Amino acid sequence: MNPAVVAPSLLAANHGAFAQGVRTVEEAGLSWLHVDIMDGHFVPNISFGPQVVADLRPLTKLHFDVHLMLTHPDRYIEAFAKAGAERLTVHVEADHDVAQTIAAIKAHGLTAGIAMNPDADPRRVLPYLDSVDLVLCMTVFPGFGGQSFIPSVLDSIRFIAAERSQRGADFRLEVDGGINVETGRRCREAGADTLVAGTAFFKAPDRKAFVNALTA
Repeated sequence: MNPAVVAPSLLAANHGAFAQGVRTVEEAGLSWLHVDIMDGHFVPNISFGPQVVADLRPLTKLHFDVHLMLTHPDRYIEAFAKAGAERLTVHVEADHDVAQTIAAIKAHGLTAGIAMNPDADPRRVLPYLDSVDLVLCMTVFPGFGGQSFIPSVLDSIRFIAAERSQRGADFRLEVDGGINVETGRRCREAGADTLVAGTAFFKAPDRKAFVNALTA
């Protein structure tokens, strides 16, 4: 399995002080920042766009793990590439040609991920596993932070982890939604190696201890 990575979600930071949120992630000794982009159509919320990514890019060397919760993610690849994203993850359920979108992400020099909602059949992502560097299993229905973890997604995580092992692949297996020390442990036991933590990370009284507990 890949070494464990914790990727705090910018969505859970103070939206009036994103730069401080970035520093908080750095001070916890982490190297990834998860950036949730929501359009109000694919999910029932609006977050922010490529300008926020562009404004934060000069402030940090954190890896920008950008999750596009957009109806038409293919229309925004160039904008986020120019803004400074390093990875773009797109949903299998969105309205686009998934294979073409993944190819376009790579053509812009970025790594590509494929995401699926909690109720998705994990077999839907199988055609793309040889083309992506990350598979994201949403453990809540996307749109809002602070939701409760959906245990049934553990079956999808196990399915994807088994497929990864069978193929001898090394793509990362990421989970996002309701991740705390207990649910993070369950996801890691199922095969996840990349944990997106939002509310639990930013509200932790000792963030380094929280990260250590997630990765132990």
